[in-house]
Parts: sequence; structure tokens; C-alpha cells
Amino acid sequence: MNRQQRRAATKGGGTSGNAPLALASTTPPAGSIAERFNVAQKHHQAGQLGQAELVYRQILAIDPRHAASLHLLGGIAFQTGHNDAAIDLISQAIALNRRVPAFHCDLGTFLQHQGKLDEAAKSYRQALALKPDYAEALNNLGNVLADQGKPDDAAKAYRRALALKPGYAQAHYNLGCLLTREHRPDEALVCYRKALDLKPDYAEPLNALGLALYEQGELGEATACYHKALDLKPDLAAAHFNHGLVLLLEGNLRQGWEELEWRWRSKEVRPRYPVDQQWHGGDLNGPTILLHAEQGLGDSLQFVRYAPLVARLGATVLLEVQQPLVALFSEMDGVSGVFAQGDAIPPFDTHCPLMSLPLALATTLDTIPGHTPYLRADVERAAAWRRRGAALPGLRVGLVWAGNPRPFQPGAHAIDQRRSITLDHFAEFAALEGVSLVSLQKGEAASQTKLPPAGLTIHDWTDELNDFADTAALVDTLDLVIGVDTSVIHLVGALAKPVWLLNRFDTCWRWLLERDDSPWYPTLRQFRQQSPGDWTGVLSKVLVELRSAIATRAAQHSD
Repeated sequence: MNRQQRRAATKGGGTSGNAPLALASTTPPAGSIAERFNVAQKHHQAGQLGQAELVYRQILAIDPRHAASLHLLGGIAFQTGHNDAAIDLISQAIALNRRVPAFHCDLGTFLQHQGKLDEAAKSYRQALALKPDYAEALNNLGNVLADQGKPDDAAKAYRRALALKPGYAQAHYNLGCLLTREHRPDEALVCYRKALDLKPDYAEPLNALGLALYEQGELGEATACYHKALDLKPDLAAAHFNHGLVLLLEGNLRQGWEELEWRWRSKEVRPRYPVDQQWHGGDLNGPTILLHAEQGLGDSLQFVRYAPLVARLGATVLLEVQQPLVALFSEMDGVSGVFAQGDAIPPFDTHCPLMSLPLALATTLDTIPGHTPYLRADVERAAAWRRRGAALPGLRVGLVWAGNPRPFQPGAHAIDQRRSITLDHFAEFAALEGVSLVSLQKGEAASQTKLPPAGLTIHDWTDELNDFADTAALVDTLDLVIGVDTSVIHLVGALAKPVWLLNRFDTCWRWLLERDDSPWYPTLRQFRQQSPGDWTGVLSKVLVELRSAIATRAAQHSD
């Protein structure tokens, strides 16, 4: 999946991996207030939040300056989803007593939950200034630093916490998540297993361990971890979602789609439209439905194929997608209107995310709507590119070698580093005759065409590609596209043009297992890594096949 979902899949940073609120952070004054406070804390620790809140407020009616009650009222507000109130209450407690480390630590948690990372870090550091051996504050600070893209500083914070408190399972887990994102899987596995040794009923490390095993191709062990995590915590959305990825990869699409719907229960995934108004299948005779993108460009290109099917059920179909897709999708059959995300949308009766359509339409491996093309290049734009490329000799091959690195999304960034390569990987293509190479690469990696490998000629007009309609028009003039797993691959497949996918070892679920074809795109062929990082083997096979294609074309044109 994309960036946001992979971030939700193993969440080491953020408040989900923070130390729990400090429910017994101060010593209350003597007398009846002390007795009431002890009663309130017992209710609080037992999860009886209503009773605890009532007693805290009774204490404050007697003593409005009782900072500990203000602090823990803030904790209840946070636990019940009233984060602004939580920050206000704990800020009042700090104003009354700035010397309590737990006040600052919990304020950091509340601020972190709101995405105010700089302010949260400041609060954690204030807690540590008051209590340098505060392992929980160090753990939480590590989470903030990880979310800020400062992995070295985050690792130092976690390791300091563990030096102070070796049996701290949460810090072992969080360090493991950080190491996973830093491509250090063996070290991460040690951390997850240490967390589980210390706390065998800790569902989150089980889920993270499962994901690490999944990325190493150990699907059976990964599934066992997810099942165990869900036995312990049946509502753990990330474990459901990750289990869904395994099911999809194995071809069990129907159950996999169901598990992926758990993404809406993750705190890290924010629905654009009310979940209770989502269409889940069934009769659509008459209403207007909004189909909307909620993941990456590649996902939108793959699953927009369902729009005409929904229209055939009798609905008026509106599409809301990323801006670069609007012009391309506007020519689709059965679509009454296409809007960019952020545009004003006309009234509609129901909605469905594009990624939820396979479940709504009960898609199985045997019923994938694999007919292509379902997207078309603009005739005039394609004709203009065809005129410009008329002088290119031989087989015309498009190349794309890198995805969006997304450096501020650690999980997505880690995936991109495994799927993306550089133009230098195609150095041996320089010796090929009878082929013209054309860049389809956008983004930061596009600049690599300015310094290509020695002897490699690649034509680069990508500065003129302003959206996917432009790219589709250029692709329409090519004989073949070769590239890593990016949105361009989906575009080429949707246009029914020949496309060779250079696929990483820990393949995305959509490419299934042990296949060199794809039921989603009949014109797609896969060249898979046989071991992690083995692009040399992949490109060697591509070279053999490309030489064969060049020879075939030359023979055809000599007749």
C-alpha cells in the first residue's frame, strides 16, 4: 500500500508507543482531600473514568489549586478524545507547580498527539531537566525525534531509556520500529523479540515482528504473529491491515479486502468522508456516488477501472482524485464528473474510496476486471509526440527507475529505497543497438539523465509532462516501458501497452506470488528479484529479453 498505511502498519513513534500517563505522579495533601484523591486514582487505574472525574472535580471544588487533580483530569480528557481540554487542564497544573516531571511528560504526549512535535519535544526535555533518569520521557522523546526524521537522535534517546530501564518493553519495541525503517531488519527483530520476552502479551511488537518477517518473505511466520497479536488484541487495526496484505499477496482477495477495511479504525488514517455513509455494495439504481482517491497515484490508476462498473449499476459517478489525474480520467466511460482533491464537489448520496471498490464488488482472483485499456491517451497529444519521435530509430523503450522518496514518511521512504534504482543501473543498455531510450522519470531522480552512464543515450522530454494525460500521450508512442514499481507502471498497464516491471524481492501484494504476469494488467511482465537488493540479476534477464525483442522487431521490418 501507500505511505500513510505503511506508517500505520508499524507505528513506533507517535503516542501509540508512548509511556502511559502518570496516574500517581504527586503526593496529595493530607486529610480528606488525600483520601478522596486516593479513591479517584483507584477509579482511574481501574478504567472507571466517569467516577474518577467526579472525585477529581470534588477535590477541585474544595481546593481549586490542587495541581495533581488538574493533571489527571487532563489525562481523562485525553483518554476520552478531548485533547484541547487535556492540554488546557495540564497547563493549569503546570502553572501551579512547574517542578513535577510527569506534568511536562504528559503535556508532551498530548501535544504530540496533535502533531505539535516541536512543542512536544520541548515538554519532554523539560521533564528530563527536572528528572534526568526519566526513562519514559526519553522513550517519548525518541518517538518525537523519529517522527521528525532524526533517526540517530531517536536511537540515542531509546538507548538511554534502556540503559536506565533495561526491562522497558515499550522502548525495545520503539527502537525496533526505528531500526526497521532504517533498513536494519536483523537488529529490529532482536528488539521485537526482546520486547516480547519481557512482555509476552504485548500485541504491538507481535504485529511489528510479523511485518518484518513479511518483508523477508516469511509469510507463514508473519501470519502466525498477526494471529497471535489479534488473539491478544482483537481490535488492533494495524495487525488486521497487515494480515490483509498477506492474504492479498497469497491471492485470497475477498478476505484480504475485508481486513484492509480496518485501516479506517487506525488513528493514523483519517477518512475524507463519513465512514457511515460509505457504499459497501448492492443496488445503486439512481443515486449519485462519489468515488474518491485516498491513497497513492498508482492505487488510483489501478482501481479507477471500477468506475465504469459502478456506473453500470445505475449510479451517477463522480470522481475525486489527485490533480495530475484529472485530465486523464475525464475521458473515462461512465464518469459524469472528475474533480481534483480540494475542489468543490457537487452533492452526492453516497461515497466509496477507490481502494474499497474491490470489496464492494466482491472481487476475487477469478473475477478481477482485467480488461484493458480502460484509460485512453488524448489523440491530439499523442499525435504531437508521435511526430516528434518519428526520427527515433529502432525499438522505442521508455524507462522509469525511481518512485517518490517521501523522506518525511519513514515507512514509505523505506519501501521506496527498496524499490527504486538509479539510471546507472541501466549502464549495460549503452551497448544495445536498434533501440531508442526515452525517459519517463519525474521528480528528483529525473535529473540523472543529465549525467547518464557512459555511452548511454536517453531522450528526456519530461519537463513537458505536466500531468498524467501528457505522460499517457507519450507512452502511446512507445513500443515498451521498463520500470520499477511506480504509478507509471500502472498507467502503462491501464493503456494496454507492453510494460516490464522490475520488481523488488518483498513485492507489493498486488503482484502476487511466483508469477511473471499480472491478472490486473494483461500486457505486464514481471522480472523479480530472487534475493533482496539483487537488481543485477533482474537487469541481466531484462537485457536478454530486450535483445530478443530488438531482434524480433528488426526481422519484422526487414520482411
